[in-house]
Amino acid sequence: MIVGEIMSKDPLYVEERSFVTRARQLIRDNHLRGLPVVDDEGNVMGAVTSQEVLKITSTRSDVTVAGFTQEVPQITEDVELKKAARLLLTGKYTILPVIQSGEDRRLKGVVSPVDIFKNINPDEIPDRRVGDVMVASVTTCHPRDLVTTVWDKMTESDFTGLPVVDDNRKPLGMITRFDILKRGGARVGKTERVRSKDVIRVEKLMKTPLYSVRSKDTLHNAIEVMSKREIGRISVVDDGKLVGIVDRYDMIRSYLGEG
Repeated sequence: MIVGEIMSKDPLYVEERSFVTRARQLIRDNHLRGLPVVDDEGNVMGAVTSQEVLKITSTRSDVTVAGFTQEVPQITEDVELKKAARLLLTGKYTILPVIQSGEDRRLKGVVSPVDIFKNINPDEIPDRRVGDVMVASVTTCHPRDLVTTVWDKMTESDFTGLPVVDDNRKPLGMITRFDILKRGGARVGKTERVRSKDVIRVEKLMKTPLYSVRSKDTLHNAIEVMSKREIGRISVVDDGKLVGIVDRYDMIRSYLGEG
Protein backbone atom coordinates (compact mmCIF):
# COMPACT_ATOMS: atom_id res chain seq x y z
CA MET A 1 0.00 0.00 0.00
CA ILE A 2 1.26 3.47 -0.86
CA VAL A 3 0.61 6.96 0.50
CA GLY A 4 -1.57 7.95 -2.45
CA GLU A 5 -4.11 5.30 -1.41
CA ILE A 6 -4.48 6.45 2.20
CA MET A 7 -3.66 10.19 2.31
CA SER A 8 -6.20 12.88 3.09
CA LYS A 9 -6.71 14.88 -0.09
CA ASP A 10 -7.44 18.62 -0.37
CA PRO A 11 -6.28 19.27 3.21
CA LEU A 12 -6.64 22.52 5.09
CA TYR A 13 -3.46 24.60 5.19
CA VAL A 14 -2.19 28.06 6.10
CA GLU A 15 0.20 30.44 4.38
CA GLU A 16 3.33 31.40 6.25
CA ARG A 17 2.30 35.08 6.20
CA SER A 18 -1.10 34.31 7.78
CA PHE A 19 -1.64 35.36 11.38
CA VAL A 20 -1.06 32.55 13.85
CA THR A 21 -4.54 33.16 15.26
CA ARG A 22 -5.88 31.99 11.89
CA ALA A 23 -4.00 28.70 12.28
CA ARG A 24 -5.30 28.36 15.82
CA GLN A 25 -8.88 28.86 14.63
CA LEU A 26 -8.56 26.21 11.92
CA ILE A 27 -7.02 23.72 14.34
CA ARG A 28 -9.68 24.38 16.96
CA ASP A 29 -12.68 24.35 14.65
CA ASN A 30 -11.60 21.21 12.79
CA HIS A 31 -10.00 19.36 15.71
CA LEU A 32 -6.66 19.01 13.97
CA ARG A 33 -3.23 18.32 15.43
CA GLY A 34 -1.33 20.08 12.68
CA LEU A 35 -1.53 22.09 9.47
CA PRO A 36 0.78 22.30 6.44
CA VAL A 37 2.33 25.72 5.87
CA VAL A 38 2.87 26.99 2.32
CA ASP A 39 4.54 30.04 0.80
CA ASP A 40 3.01 32.51 -1.67
CA GLU A 41 3.60 30.08 -4.52
CA GLY A 42 1.97 27.15 -2.75
CA ASN A 43 5.21 25.35 -1.91
CA VAL A 44 5.24 23.44 1.35
CA MET A 45 7.49 25.09 3.94
CA GLY A 46 6.69 22.90 6.94
CA ALA A 47 3.85 22.57 9.45
CA VAL A 48 2.38 24.15 12.55
CA THR A 49 1.19 21.99 15.44
CA SER A 50 -1.68 22.26 17.84
CA GLN A 51 0.72 22.05 20.78
CA GLU A 52 2.26 25.39 19.82
CA VAL A 53 -0.66 27.43 18.53
CA LEU A 54 -3.18 26.38 21.18
CA LYS A 55 -0.95 27.92 23.83
CA ILE A 56 -1.80 31.34 22.41
CA THR A 57 -4.61 32.83 24.49
CA SER A 58 -4.94 36.31 22.93
CA THR A 59 -7.83 36.91 20.57
CA ARG A 60 -5.73 39.11 18.29
CA SER A 61 -2.11 38.80 17.30
CA ASP A 62 0.16 40.33 14.67
CA VAL A 63 2.48 37.32 14.83
CA THR A 64 2.52 35.29 11.63
CA VAL A 65 2.61 31.54 11.10
CA ALA A 66 6.17 31.77 9.82
CA GLY A 67 7.46 32.07 13.39
CA PHE A 68 5.74 28.84 14.41
CA THR A 69 6.56 26.73 11.36
CA GLN A 70 8.46 23.51 12.02
CA GLU A 71 10.40 21.46 9.52
CA VAL A 72 8.74 18.13 8.76
CA PRO A 73 9.54 15.40 6.23
CA GLN A 74 7.81 15.88 2.89
CA ILE A 75 6.79 12.81 0.92
CA THR A 76 5.23 11.93 -2.41
CA GLU A 77 2.21 9.73 -2.99
CA ASP A 78 4.30 6.79 -4.26
CA VAL A 79 5.99 6.32 -0.86
CA GLU A 80 5.10 3.03 0.84
CA LEU A 81 2.82 3.16 3.88
CA LYS A 82 5.38 1.62 6.22
CA LYS A 83 8.06 4.09 5.18
CA ALA A 84 5.67 6.97 5.83
CA ALA A 85 4.83 5.44 9.21
CA ARG A 86 8.51 5.28 10.16
CA LEU A 87 8.97 8.91 9.18
CA LEU A 88 6.03 9.89 11.39
CA LEU A 89 7.59 8.08 14.32
CA THR A 90 11.06 9.65 13.93
CA GLY A 91 9.79 12.93 15.32
CA LYS A 92 6.31 11.87 16.46
CA TYR A 93 5.02 14.23 13.78
CA THR A 94 1.33 15.09 13.69
CA ILE A 95 1.23 15.21 9.88
CA LEU A 96 3.42 14.59 6.86
CA PRO A 97 2.70 16.88 3.87
CA VAL A 98 2.38 15.06 0.55
CA ILE A 99 3.87 17.06 -2.30
CA GLN A 100 3.55 16.73 -6.07
CA SER A 101 7.14 15.57 -6.62
CA GLY A 102 10.70 16.13 -5.50
CA GLU A 103 10.92 19.08 -7.88
CA ASP A 104 7.38 20.37 -7.33
CA ARG A 105 6.70 21.02 -3.63
CA ARG A 106 3.08 22.10 -4.05
CA LEU A 107 0.73 20.50 -1.54
CA LYS A 108 -1.22 17.48 -2.71
CA GLY A 109 -2.40 15.93 0.58
CA VAL A 110 -1.37 14.97 4.10
CA VAL A 111 -0.79 11.75 5.99
CA SER A 112 -1.50 11.60 9.70
CA PRO A 113 -1.24 8.89 12.37
CA VAL A 114 -5.00 8.43 11.92
CA ASP A 115 -4.51 7.58 8.23
CA ILE A 116 -1.74 5.11 9.07
CA PHE A 117 -3.66 3.54 11.95
CA LYS A 118 -6.80 3.01 9.86
CA ASN A 119 -4.80 1.09 7.28
CA ILE A 120 -2.79 -1.25 9.49
CA ASN A 121 -2.95 -4.72 7.97
CA PRO A 122 -4.58 -6.97 10.63
CA ASP A 123 -2.57 -9.94 9.37
CA GLU A 124 0.67 -8.10 10.19
CA ILE A 125 -0.15 -7.15 13.77
CA PRO A 126 2.44 -8.84 16.01
CA ASP A 127 1.28 -11.46 18.50
CA ARG A 128 1.95 -9.36 21.57
CA ARG A 129 0.11 -8.22 24.67
CA VAL A 130 -0.99 -4.70 25.50
CA GLY A 131 1.15 -4.79 28.62
CA ASP A 132 4.24 -5.14 26.44
CA VAL A 133 3.77 -1.76 24.76
CA MET A 134 1.66 0.34 27.13
CA VAL A 135 2.96 3.43 28.92
CA ALA A 136 2.69 2.65 32.62
CA SER A 137 3.29 6.20 33.88
CA VAL A 138 -0.04 7.81 33.02
CA THR A 139 -0.90 11.48 33.45
CA THR A 140 -4.44 11.64 34.81
CA CYS A 141 -6.91 14.13 36.22
CA HIS A 142 -9.59 14.12 38.91
CA PRO A 143 -13.30 14.77 38.31
CA ARG A 144 -13.14 17.84 40.56
CA ASP A 145 -10.19 19.39 38.71
CA LEU A 146 -10.83 22.65 36.90
CA VAL A 147 -11.17 22.21 33.15
CA THR A 148 -8.87 25.18 32.59
CA THR A 149 -6.12 23.49 34.63
CA VAL A 150 -6.52 20.29 32.64
CA TRP A 151 -6.42 22.26 29.37
CA ASP A 152 -3.11 23.83 30.36
CA LYS A 153 -1.72 20.39 31.21
CA MET A 154 -2.82 19.08 27.82
CA THR A 155 -1.29 21.90 25.79
CA GLU A 156 1.97 21.96 27.73
CA SER A 157 2.53 18.22 27.33
CA ASP A 158 0.72 17.75 23.98
CA PHE A 159 -1.86 15.33 25.34
CA THR A 160 -5.08 15.08 23.37
CA GLY A 161 -6.92 13.34 26.19
CA LEU A 162 -6.54 12.37 29.84
CA PRO A 163 -8.12 9.54 31.84
CA VAL A 164 -10.21 10.69 34.78
CA VAL A 165 -9.64 8.74 38.01
CA ASP A 166 -10.89 8.97 41.59
CA ASP A 167 -8.76 9.15 44.74
CA ASN A 168 -8.15 5.38 44.60
CA ARG A 169 -7.07 5.51 40.94
CA LYS A 170 -10.27 3.89 39.82
CA PRO A 171 -10.94 4.98 36.22
CA LEU A 172 -14.14 6.96 35.74
CA GLY A 173 -13.95 8.39 32.23
CA MET A 174 -11.93 10.35 29.70
CA ILE A 175 -11.72 14.05 28.86
CA THR A 176 -10.32 15.26 25.54
CA ARG A 177 -9.36 18.54 23.92
CA PHE A 178 -12.45 18.22 21.78
CA ASP A 179 -14.68 17.99 24.85
CA ILE A 180 -13.17 21.20 26.23
CA LEU A 181 -13.27 23.09 22.94
CA LYS A 182 -16.94 22.25 22.45
CA ARG A 183 -17.70 24.10 25.68
CA GLY A 184 -15.36 27.00 24.99
CA GLY A 185 -13.31 26.25 28.08
CA ALA A 186 -10.03 27.13 26.38
CA ARG A 187 -10.96 30.38 24.67
CA VAL A 188 -9.85 32.85 27.32
CA GLY A 189 -6.54 33.72 28.86
CA LYS A 190 -5.32 32.30 32.16
CA THR A 191 -5.88 35.52 34.10
CA GLU A 192 -9.44 35.83 32.89
CA ARG A 193 -10.15 32.21 33.59
CA VAL A 194 -9.01 32.43 37.20
CA ARG A 195 -11.36 35.37 37.80
CA SER A 196 -14.30 33.83 35.98
CA LYS A 197 -17.35 32.84 38.01
CA ASP A 198 -18.29 30.29 35.39
CA VAL A 199 -16.10 27.50 36.75
CA ILE A 200 -16.30 24.20 34.88
CA ARG A 201 -14.98 21.01 36.41
CA VAL A 202 -13.88 17.85 34.63
CA GLU A 203 -16.87 15.84 35.86
CA LYS A 204 -19.15 18.05 33.74
CA LEU A 205 -17.37 17.31 30.48
CA MET A 206 -15.77 13.88 30.79
CA LYS A 207 -17.08 11.01 28.71
CA THR A 208 -18.29 7.80 30.25
CA PRO A 209 -18.00 4.89 30.19
CA LEU A 210 -14.25 4.67 29.83
CA TYR A 211 -13.26 2.37 26.98
CA SER A 212 -10.46 0.12 28.15
CA VAL A 213 -8.53 -3.08 27.59
CA ARG A 214 -6.57 -5.33 29.94
CA SER A 215 -2.81 -5.60 29.96
CA LYS A 216 -3.10 -9.27 28.97
CA ASP A 217 -5.26 -8.49 25.91
CA THR A 218 -3.66 -8.79 22.49
CA LEU A 219 -2.64 -5.81 20.39
CA HIS A 220 -5.06 -7.02 17.77
CA ASN A 221 -7.92 -6.70 20.26
CA ALA A 222 -6.81 -3.22 21.37
CA ILE A 223 -6.54 -1.97 17.79
CA GLU A 224 -9.97 -3.40 17.02
CA VAL A 225 -11.54 -1.55 19.97
CA MET A 226 -9.78 1.72 19.12
CA SER A 227 -10.85 1.48 15.48
CA LYS A 228 -14.46 0.62 16.33
CA ARG A 229 -14.74 3.47 18.84
CA GLU A 230 -12.69 5.89 16.70
CA ILE A 231 -10.48 6.86 19.63
CA GLY A 232 -6.81 7.82 19.60
CA ARG A 233 -5.87 6.30 22.93
CA ILE A 234 -7.23 3.61 25.21
CA SER A 235 -6.78 3.04 28.93
CA VAL A 236 -5.40 -0.21 30.28
CA VAL A 237 -7.32 -1.37 33.34
CA ASP A 238 -6.55 -4.41 35.51
CA ASP A 239 -8.68 -5.36 38.52
CA GLY A 240 -10.55 -2.06 38.36
CA LYS A 241 -7.45 0.17 38.45
CA LEU A 242 -5.69 2.15 35.74
CA VAL A 243 -2.30 0.58 35.01
CA GLY A 244 -1.36 2.13 31.66
CA ILE A 245 -2.37 3.69 28.38
CA VAL A 246 -1.64 3.08 24.71
CA ASP A 247 -2.16 5.44 21.78
CA ARG A 248 -1.95 5.29 18.01
CA TYR A 249 1.79 5.99 18.00
CA ASP A 250 2.38 3.02 20.32
CA MET A 251 0.34 0.77 18.05
CA ILE A 252 2.03 1.97 14.87
CA ARG A 253 5.45 1.47 16.49
CA SER A 254 4.53 -2.10 17.43
CA TYR A 255 3.10 -2.75 13.98
CA LEU A 256 6.46 -1.79 12.52
CA GLY A 257 8.32 -3.96 15.02
CA GLU A 258 9.94 -0.94 16.66
CA GLY A 259 8.21 -1.00 20.04
